[in-house]
Amino acid sequence: MQSQRCLALNRLLIIWGLMGCLACVQAENLRVVSYNVENLFHPKHDTVAGIEKDDWEWTKEGERRWSYSRYYRKVENIARVLTNIGEWQGVDIVGLQEVENALCVKRLCYTLRRGEYGYVHYESPDRRGIDVALLYRKARVDTIATRAIRVSGLEKLITRDILYVCALIDKRDTLHLLVCHLPSQRGGAAESEWKRDAAKKVLQAAVDSVLTLQPQAKIVVMGDMNSAPLEDLKGLTNRMRGLELSGLGAKGTHKYQGRWTCLDQFYTSPALDSVSRVRIYDAAWIQETDEKYMGLRPKRTYNGFRYVNGYSDHLPIIIDINLTNQP
Repeated sequence: MQSQRCLALNRLLIIWGLMGCLACVQAENLRVVSYNVENLFHPKHDTVAGIEKDDWEWTKEGERRWSYSRYYRKVENIARVLTNIGEWQGVDIVGLQEVENALCVKRLCYTLRRGEYGYVHYESPDRRGIDVALLYRKARVDTIATRAIRVSGLEKLITRDILYVCALIDKRDTLHLLVCHLPSQRGGAAESEWKRDAAKKVLQAAVDSVLTLQPQAKIVVMGDMNSAPLEDLKGLTNRMRGLELSGLGAKGTHKYQGRWTCLDQFYTSPALDSVSRVRIYDAAWIQETDEKYMGLRPKRTYNGFRYVNGYSDHLPIIIDINLTNQP
């Protein structure tokens, strides 16, 4: 009887050991998401350094009648998307665009998994008050250095900062992350191109400074580039080019007047190109029927000024990095 118990215990220990090894193998794949969450505003009017933000539209007195209950539902919806993307392990890193302030980011961390996520956020000079931010799972990611890179040098251009984070993954791999939300196409794509060119010059300088010090650096640039994918950053590869032809999901991340465009993009350095895979998260439940142009479109929080309790006008993008198969 005792020998049978010992045998059963040994079998159980072996199963636990195998499960532990499997968990270790799975943990090597780093999942990074970039998501423009579309107007994640806190309902309270905000000021930065004594300067009032133009956020009145997203207060309870504003045109949207933005309330705390709608704000909480918006955060819960975003958390639901990220939770589904992360599956059992959870998303390791999330680059966010269109968040108003640290209160919004804190609320999202709390709603996701209380205590498991940290974040990096800086207030930017954007007139509407929307910023970029980065969430990270503290069990796997340690931040080494962070910085808000100001897009400056042009008097007429006031836009979001570029967020730089140097992170240590699993206590051994250094990853350089840059989160962007480049100037929009308001006024026309061609007419506003100079704004995005100016921002990309600043972004290129940041990338160059990393590659000069470490030519084999692992770099991920992510965010809403507000233009079609281009091979326009030296030393990096735009991973979204041709994705619409690859059969890996949706033909884009944003739909405007019936046309899909991949505004949301990843760039990677050569050290990550061969060990990473990108895709668009196009689950049907975060989309709705496009009655005018047919097919589906991302389900927004508002259709015009009609509240529909959706997610965002952008689809999230995912890059999975296999840290065990690095060149």
